[in-house]
Amino acid sequence: MRFLAAGYGSSQPPLYTWLAMLAASVVGTSVLALKIVKYGLLAAGLAAYFTAIRRLGYSNRAGAAGMFGLLLFPQIFWEMQHALTHSVAIFCFTSLLLLALVEVEKRRSAVAYAFFGLATAAAMLSKYNIVIFLAALFLASLSLHETRKAIFDRRFAISVAVAVVACLPTLHWNITHPDDFLAHSGGFGAGNGDGLVETTVLALRGLGNAMLNFAGLPAIIIAVAFFLAAWKTATTPQPVRWPEKLLWRTIALALLITLVVVVAGGITQFRDRWVLPVFVPLPAALAMRFDAIGQRGGKTQGTIVFVGATLAILVLPVSWYMHVNGGDSRGSIVRMDYRSLYDQINADGPVKTVVSSWFWVGILRLVDADLIVLDDEIPDFARSIREPAVLVLTNDRESSSDVFEEMAKAGYTMDTVHRTIEVPQALGFPSRKVTITKLLKKTAQ
Repeated sequence: MRFLAAGYGSSQPPLYTWLAMLAASVVGTSVLALKIVKYGLLAAGLAAYFTAIRRLGYSNRAGAAGMFGLLLFPQIFWEMQHALTHSVAIFCFTSLLLLALVEVEKRRSAVAYAFFGLATAAAMLSKYNIVIFLAALFLASLSLHETRKAIFDRRFAISVAVAVVACLPTLHWNITHPDDFLAHSGGFGAGNGDGLVETTVLALRGLGNAMLNFAGLPAIIIAVAFFLAAWKTATTPQPVRWPEKLLWRTIALALLITLVVVVAGGITQFRDRWVLPVFVPLPAALAMRFDAIGQRGGKTQGTIVFVGATLAILVLPVSWYMHVNGGDSRGSIVRMDYRSLYDQINADGPVKTVVSSWFWVGILRLVDADLIVLDDEIPDFARSIREPAVLVLTNDRESSSDVFEEMAKAGYTMDTVHRTIEVPQALGFPSRKVTITKLLKKTAQ
């Protein structure tokens, strides 16, 4: 993206893109800018998570176990490093939201309430499925005396006002751009079953698989760690404190809300990362419980820290290797020589706009930061085109039908002459075929 706006295509809120633009304005349009944003969000989320646990009065070991417990989730230690974007932001600001809630409970100052409202807005502007977590956290907070008092405090209006003001432009954008906002609603597979019973079964199966894929590995690791610790020590658990109750209730309510939404909406298609806001509090809740168990819990915490740290160290070089060497079709576009592609696109004269069927074409901006690149999910597609413009398609598997529709709406047609080029790839991979077609403005009848 090369412009600030209150919303973007493909049903995603804009905060991650704003941060990427901010980084690019400092270090330039480069891969470094993307890395700064992604690893900055990961680091900030982990730091906020650790700090929240410590601020609640739990041990350093509990804070470390909670933080490294997050790195047991495949979607965090693997997917966030090499693929995800907005999910990285929602992870960071969900953690920051927990810390903000702690500050509200601890200090009850106008600044703390403003911070809570800002953290809430940041989470909302990261990804919209945070609504489930916010609803669950609010209901869980109402159920406890300690947090209920903070909500009923008149200064809570500061939080509400800050959150509403920060989210209002994007909310207005969504209302005025319903097609963009609902662009990916078909990906939920709503009502795909033959009848209510089959749809419900598919919905429950899909949700169960998503939850298992997201939380299955950390559940096994923590269970094994706790089992091994049980052979060595036996201690009497301490009573459950209110922060732990809050997190467990938030998780339970988030699961319940998710279940109701899934069944009521007949949602049958899931991605594992969609349940991230449900399970982010889980490592903290377990770390708090282990703190209360004593020596046995301490040994379990130590195992969690060791395994989480080991995964973090081992995954990093593997992920970076996969960036360049792994993947096929869409994933392998990182290996293309974009300088060569750019030069061949401009072989017949300077081109101002490049259109494609998928957002891979944006990588050309690493060569020319002023180049306009568009795919079918970019809002204001028609107004963004500057001539000369070309359509560029690779031999990937992505359908290009939507981009043809967008070009037609913008009043453009394709030239009858196509040019097929060979673009070199790194690491000895064979060249990739790319088709270039000039776009022509339709003449008024």
